[in-house]
Amino acid sequence: MCDEIIEQKIDITTSVMNKNDLFAAENRGFLKGKGIYTLNLISSPGAGKTTVLESMAHYFGSRMAVIEGDIQTRRDAERIEKAGCQAWQIETGGACHLDAHAVKHAMDQMELDSDILELLAIENVGNLICPSGYDLGENLRIGLLSVPEGDDKILKYPSLFSTINVLVINKMDLLPHLDFDVDRAIEECRSLNPDVLVFTVSAKTGEGMEEFCDFVESNYS
Repeated sequence: MCDEIIEQKIDITTSVMNKNDLFAAENRGFLKGKGIYTLNLISSPGAGKTTVLESMAHYFGSRMAVIEGDIQTRRDAERIEKAGCQAWQIETGGACHLDAHAVKHAMDQMELDSDILELLAIENVGNLICPSGYDLGENLRIGLLSVPEGDDKILKYPSLFSTINVLVINKMDLLPHLDFDVDRAIEECRSLNPDVLVFTVSAKTGEGMEEFCDFVESNYS
């Protein structure tokens, strides 16, 4: 007589993001221990992330450090350094987003022990899809939308705009020349994300940037 066969299902799967989340938690704890507040800026290519950070560099000076993410070149890091902030360039070599491990490696190379350093800004690789799924250890996630992109992008890319804390609408100096409905963009973002805060700026002219920088500073001061 055969012994009774007992079938038992054992779930051995783990989240594909588990490793990233562990590094993100490590990053968050490390930065908290140093008293550094961290931003993750996400947008499509050309929306103006680097120009926003250049404007922020003039406001914060050596109180801010920046991690730049791009496929190739140090061009954005060089712009930030010229504006007056420490910067580290991550060249992904083809990856369409930054992950928490890459950020950890960058922080290991940076001078983050300064008594005056208060803020770390991470400029993610230009992409409205992939970066939205990766926690980098940030305190504040910022989605940047520029006027030339059109006001219809938010509902097309809900994975990003439903997870941000702040929406920054950039290139407002071009608003008189383009068909962009600011109210529509804000309304559609809040339909996904009722608590999102919104700033309208022109990083090129400086419009709205002081208000935005004051807001960032008020979060950690």
